[in-house]
Amino acid sequence: MNNKTHWEQIYQTKAPTQVSWYQEHSSQSLQFIANTGINKTAQIIDVGGGPSALIGDLLENGYQHITVLDISAAALDAAQHRLGGRAQEVNWLEADILQAELPHYEYDLWHDRAVFHFLTDAEDRRRYVNVVKAAVKPGGHIIVATFASDGPDHCSGLPVARYEPESMHEEFGDDFQLLNSAHETHPTPFGTQQKFVYCYCRKS
Repeated sequence: MNNKTHWEQIYQTKAPTQVSWYQEHSSQSLQFIANTGINKTAQIIDVGGGPSALIGDLLENGYQHITVLDISAAALDAAQHRLGGRAQEVNWLEADILQAELPHYEYDLWHDRAVFHFLTDAEDRRRYVNVVKAAVKPGGHIIVATFASDGPDHCSGLPVARYEPESMHEEFGDDFQLLNSAHETHPTPFGTQQKFVYCYCRKS
């Protein structure tokens, strides 16, 4: 089963509130984004955003130019349903981030909560970082959250890579400056807990 088929099946068989990464509000991500100081007209892309709460939170906080990229059409449909009429304010992209052709130096801020840790192959991680380099403006902001070193080693039936801030920064390299990080204990809808790490970098 390829990645797209896998994620379509997940989102076709589970409600957004029934996946382990569900959050009622994306408070940690929203705080990191606010702390970057970007203005409300900045270009933001949320990679693997699906039906997460972040897009609604961003719209409620006045951000005006938001793109959501997800490999799953079903995830994007769920996101649009969640937003209702406000979905038309968002740019939706159905694509695999490793194959996506994004506009050059388009984005002021790149956000990813829980895509990067599914890239267990070093070549896939290199390709991902190259997409970031090409798509984010010089001086742009990158916020990536993954499972922490003491987090789960599998999610949704797939193996994951786990990180601490230093090891994640090593994946991105010297073209990015690590400015801040945070750990989060995420309560899942099933009563368990998952340990996440958030890293905020600035592109040189």
